[in-house]
Amino acid sequence: MAEKYFQALGRRKTAVAQARLTAGGKGTITVNGLAFEEFFSTATLRQMVLRPLAEVGKTEMVDVSLKTSGGGRIGQADASRLAIARALIKLDEALRPALKAAHMLTRDPRKKERKKPGKHGARRSPQWRKR
Repeated sequence: MAEKYFQALGRRKTAVAQARLTAGGKGTITVNGLAFEEFFSTATLRQMVLRPLAEVGKTEMVDVSLKTSGGGRIGQADASRLAIARALIKLDEALRPALKAAHMLTRDPRKKERKKPGKHGARRSPQWRKR
């Protein structure tokens, strides 16, 4: 019989992350085929990604496989966090209140504002001269 896994998607800015949780695992995490510590090199990023698992106490019970693309490392880490949280809910619906209370299920809607015509950037105007 094939192993049961749960898939979910997370986004942040232009970064997209797909999480695949396999129930009854050893707690291994891979990101784009690399080891978790190798891909997310700083402790802050690792902590950000692992926060949903730590919140519900399932760090050793599931194997996580992540595919990320777009954006930078911080955006990818935040997208991965959302994807893992959504996949945990598919694994066990009873985890929803704990994850919702920890603000893990909220997608951050902030994106880069587009450049407007006649401006140097999104809002920066040309320098004003009186004469």
